[in-house]
Amino acid sequence: MSSPTLTFWGAAGTVTGSRFLVETGASRVLVDAGLYQGLRELRQRNWDVLPVDPASLDGVVLTHAHLDHCGYLPRLVRDGLAAPVICTDQTAELTAIVLRDSARIQEEDAGYANQAGFSRHRPALPLYDELDVEQTLPLLRPVPLHDAVPLTEDVTVTLHSAGHILGATSVLVDAAGSTVLFSGDLGRADHPLVPRRENPPSADVIVVESTYGDRTHPPRSPDPADDVLAGAIRRTLARGGTVLVPAFAIDRTELVLLRVGELMTSGAVPTVPVYLDSPMAHRALDVYRRYLATVDPGLLPPRWELDTLGVPDLRIVRNAVESEALNEPRHPCIIISASGMATGGRVVHHLAHQLGDPRNCVVLTGYQAVGTRGRDLLEGAREVKMHGRYVPVRAEIVDDQEFSVHADSDEVIEWLSRVETPPTTLYAVHGEPVASRALADRVARELGWTAVVPRVGERVRLD
Repeated sequence: MSSPTLTFWGAAGTVTGSRFLVETGASRVLVDAGLYQGLRELRQRNWDVLPVDPASLDGVVLTHAHLDHCGYLPRLVRDGLAAPVICTDQTAELTAIVLRDSARIQEEDAGYANQAGFSRHRPALPLYDELDVEQTLPLLRPVPLHDAVPLTEDVTVTLHSAGHILGATSVLVDAAGSTVLFSGDLGRADHPLVPRRENPPSADVIVVESTYGDRTHPPRSPDPADDVLAGAIRRTLARGGTVLVPAFAIDRTELVLLRVGELMTSGAVPTVPVYLDSPMAHRALDVYRRYLATVDPGLLPPRWELDTLGVPDLRIVRNAVESEALNEPRHPCIIISASGMATGGRVVHHLAHQLGDPRNCVVLTGYQAVGTRGRDLLEGAREVKMHGRYVPVRAEIVDDQEFSVHADSDEVIEWLSRVETPPTTLYAVHGEPVASRALADRVARELGWTAVVPRVGERVRLD
């Protein structure tokens, strides 16, 4: 019998595109099926043919519902995938929302590119469409945490809470007797709305994220008046501007709403209309509400309401006409809109209209991958390109790291230190090269483990 192997088909040397193939002599299982995002050369990889025939896969396991972990699924289905997709209940619900939105945006972007004539492809096509998504969703198979689920005769998977977003997990794979633990995206220890991350089970090999592998998050101020977001809101409202918050529809929107509600009810910032302009975020908020309704209220943050997460004047934008009106608001307000890295969605149209006005402010609330508009703004770009045109950047740009739900370097090391039996090898993935290398070096130095930064396409043995 051949030795079980692991191949890194994504998230190696970069943050996005999570795809890890576990093979035995009899089985093939893919852990995550994510889209590459950011730089054009990375996004182009989404169009490359997967080196493994999707029809030959015996199963897929999703760690969670962010696009860079689940967004490639419909393409696999279009190319022949028919195997079950294992995940938690909440991940299944959120994945349906994410994939439907992804397909719609891709179709709209392709149509707009064809109409405007700025695509290099004739005609521009979506990677997949809504029909592909509807054929994908029946494959989702929710399973409980901690249950050892047999995918084949020699592969079993077990899910453990990762504390990143609702439904997020770390995945333990037993492949013909060899075990590999995929951390997925690890959350922080104090996420206010989702279950905490669990201690990692022992495994022969560990594959760990390193998004913040070379840094630690700044300490949070106990005084709301000193909050980064509070300062940005006060300054912007004082000059009559609009606060625009690009936020991931899944989890980040909920955390931003919760924080804005806390700031307004405490009096740290004035109460103004808060617009949630993302159909996907609105649907995801409903999933969070249903979950939070089952949680002991004593475990949740104080001074909040289930419907609004404590925001005094929350307004849901229902249609495109209402969204277009927010391109140039008639009064100071806060707009929360997707996507979080400003790569697509309604926030791009708002940015196109609002970046040129120095009264306005854009608050970036999470990791911005290289090659995204969010990263360009973060690094001080004087203009950004949207829909074939360059737009000047005159608005204030604020980086608020409080909202990150990725464990930082210290938190990852602390999580790894809780493993009862050290692995033979640790692989640092889901990070830019410098971050992955820094985490691997720290693991080797502080934990004494063999730690490697793998290359995309690299194949290693698990036994």
